[in-house]
Amino acid sequence: MQSKQNNKDYIVGMYVRLSRDDERAGESLSIENQKILVTKYAKEKGWEIKDVYVDDGYSGTNFEHPGVKRLLDDAKAGEINTIVVKDLSRFGRNYILVGQYIDYVFPSFGIRFVAIEDRIDTASKDTSAMDMMPIMNVFNEWHSANTSKKIRAVKYSCAQAGKYLASKAPYGYVRKDDKNHTPIIDEEAAQVVRRIFERRAKGESAYRIALDLQADGISSPAVYAERKFGKKVTGEGHNYWSPAAVRSILAQRLYVGDLVQQRVKHISYKNKKVVKVPKQEQVIIPNNHEPIISRELWNKVKELEATASTGKITKERVTPALSGIMRCSTCGATMEYHRTTGGRHKKPIVTYECGLRNRYGADKCTKHYINGDVIHKIILDDIRAKAKIVAEDEEGIRKRFIRRNAMLAEQSDKETAKAIKTKRARIAALDDLMSKAYEDKLLGKMPEELCMKFIDRYLAEQENLRKEVSMLEAELRNAKDMRENIDEFMSRIKKYLDVTVITREMMLELFDKIIISEKEPPNGAPRLIQLVYKVDIDSVL
Repeated sequence: MQSKQNNKDYIVGMYVRLSRDDERAGESLSIENQKILVTKYAKEKGWEIKDVYVDDGYSGTNFEHPGVKRLLDDAKAGEINTIVVKDLSRFGRNYILVGQYIDYVFPSFGIRFVAIEDRIDTASKDTSAMDMMPIMNVFNEWHSANTSKKIRAVKYSCAQAGKYLASKAPYGYVRKDDKNHTPIIDEEAAQVVRRIFERRAKGESAYRIALDLQADGISSPAVYAERKFGKKVTGEGHNYWSPAAVRSILAQRLYVGDLVQQRVKHISYKNKKVVKVPKQEQVIIPNNHEPIISRELWNKVKELEATASTGKITKERVTPALSGIMRCSTCGATMEYHRTTGGRHKKPIVTYECGLRNRYGADKCTKHYINGDVIHKIILDDIRAKAKIVAEDEEGIRKRFIRRNAMLAEQSDKETAKAIKTKRARIAALDDLMSKAYEDKLLGKMPEELCMKFIDRYLAEQENLRKEVSMLEAELRNAKDMRENIDEFMSRIKKYLDVTVITREMMLELFDKIIISEKEPPNGAPRLIQLVYKVDIDSVL
């Protein structure tokens, strides 16, 4: 039982809160109006107001805010003995947390709690309002969830309508002053964007590109924004080009003219952890605005990015043409590049060796050593031979390739599509299960701890299923691309009809991998060197 106190003995902490969502509700919820209401109430009671604790722009779904943290610290320290709020929803919308504080935490520290408009006063003998408090808390939490749902729906609708939702356009664009904030090209920065994509398409690393941009005195995106638009650079590392900055630009589909939004989402209105949204659920509007780079260049870079290895950079900061592409046939490890000088004239000698054997010893794998000049000649001869055949019988090869792959792919595509359908159905079912669990929690049929345990389990399963669906969809796209891109491949290989030198760009354009067998195969068998092209051209030659 709380002991009797004179009105003058009550030291009040006034707590006021306004979330961004509440701002839409009108003037009555404003910070100033809350202060006026609570101040008037305290004065009428003859209570002293010790301090005002403000959280402006914070959600009420948790207490991880500066104002409420300071309020609770002062209450526990005995600086205040009374907390007054406009209503329960101002203190919080998480009915479990609010109930715990009012029923257990505040009484243990002798704190009186008053929610004026809900007629809740923990020192009052009138228990009717207190009896209704659990129901009001549940309603406040429902309101928060419902508001969050409506806001998400509005944002999704705006994204579908082609409205650019980001507060600022990425490097290379500015937002147009129209209803959709359409990205328009900033030519000065766009030139740098084109340079980055063109160099990456040639196989240059993000590190190399960043190094050269910095050496050429090109302002980083952050420094450029400050110089041109007056936007202050914040944090360390923003004043120079980094590989991460280059990779960020290379990942922006916006540069090809497509608007991609709703790429991430919060797990729930209470849990602000951000997760990636599967590609099929994102809002994508192709050809929404003027592109900075061509779709051909974009596809070329994406193809390169999907390569198993980007290759190892040498001491000269150059990526060798075959780096990361050659594999050991025995263990599957990458064949590592080595460059030495030998002979009377100190001529450079390039070799490739099994990475596993080279790093961990001869007992880890057999010898797969191969001279660079030897493998280079094999590759060049094969490319020129295939380019000659393609140039002489392009239409015949196209017809045979399409016919063969159509037969092979039909059954595989059906099985993959069926698997995708099954997994998507399970994802939808898990949404229903999560909704049911949450409803049971609100109705008191299920404890919150058990509810969240179920939801975490369902979310984890959904995440795995979405990854599987994405992989299966990628398989379908790759199969389709394989059948449709024969023309592109033949166009690429014809470029190298008279090639005399191997380049990094050439290897990334034409080859998936090159497999090198043992230098001295057992039983005198011939050495196998398998050139695996991105398109199975050998099957129709």
